[in-house]
Amino acid sequence: MTSLGLGSRPFFTDKNRAFWILQSSGWAGYFLLRALGGIANAMGLLFIVPTALTTATGYSLTLLMASAYRRLINQRPVITWSTSIIILVVASAAFSSIEVWAHSTFYRQGEVPGGAQFLGAILLDFSLLAAWSGLYYGINFYLLLEEQGNQMERLEVQASSAQLAMLRYQLNPHFLFNTLNSISTLVLLKQTDRANAMLSRLAAFLRYTLINKPTAQVMLAQEIETLKLYLEIEKMRFEDRLRPTFVVDAAAERARLPSLLLQPLVENAIKYAVTPKEEGADINVEARLIGDRVRIIVSDTGPAQNMGNEGAAHSVTSTGVGLVNTRDRLNQAYGADHRFDIQSDPQGGFTVIIEIPFQTEASKEAA
Repeated sequence: MTSLGLGSRPFFTDKNRAFWILQSSGWAGYFLLRALGGIANAMGLLFIVPTALTTATGYSLTLLMASAYRRLINQRPVITWSTSIIILVVASAAFSSIEVWAHSTFYRQGEVPGGAQFLGAILLDFSLLAAWSGLYYGINFYLLLEEQGNQMERLEVQASSAQLAMLRYQLNPHFLFNTLNSISTLVLLKQTDRANAMLSRLAAFLRYTLINKPTAQVMLAQEIETLKLYLEIEKMRFEDRLRPTFVVDAAAERARLPSLLLQPLVENAIKYAVTPKEEGADINVEARLIGDRVRIIVSDTGPAQNMGNEGAAHSVTSTGVGLVNTRDRLNQAYGADHRFDIQSDPQGGFTVIIEIPFQTEASKEAA
């Protein structure tokens, strides 16, 4: 939400400054209109004197009213409105009395209006001060609503960021457990060279996760490189049983997406396609730019899976990560503006299809 503005700077950023500008310009306009109206009706230049006194009176009274309204605006509605009406009536009576006195003293000496004429002056001044009060409350209620709206937006962003962070943090313990278990096995088998190589790749992978914030978005090209690093670690466990391939359009490489979005999908494919089969499986990652959307496909040639209520056995309900994690992160990042489909071939093989808006660093800055 944006405040009303003059130029590029929001006008109500400094509420005190905005009040004095509106207050001074409003009463200056009142004085100008009254003075020009009197001169146009052949009342003479002397008419300016009582008009100036009347304007000064109205200016001063509304300052006192603003001070009172500032304290009333946060009270219960019945107190705010009843007290405001009382203040308005008293201020109107005082304004009319001083206006009548000023005209009878400086413009029409000795001529004091009474009866209907005095009542008419009170009604006019009451209308003027009522309009001023309505404008004062209207602007301040608008600013209060805007502030509440901005606060709600900030809270929603914070909640969304916290949710994204939580989902990202789910990945590291799960991945670390598998990798450290493999390193431990290599050490027990006295394959120190392979253990050291795996530790080196693990350090590089974790460095990436530490550099990027949990809520950060990265380019698809960077995500693919990190995915390849992850697969290098896993390939040391499975060797020729793990056969990854990548087909990524150059046009799609600049697309931005949540960091480590694809890693749990590949991890699922390893768990449910590579591990159960003695000959292993192929894991394919494709990314294409289709119009203003990026389509990413992660598929494997694993054994046929029994599709359950949640969509597939690949959902890793035992660990709480995988497809559920990816689906939740997409919902947090894109809302309804994304596609997440899973397909299982009865003859074997499993496919996850993701479509997200094509966003680049330049388009994010422009937004």
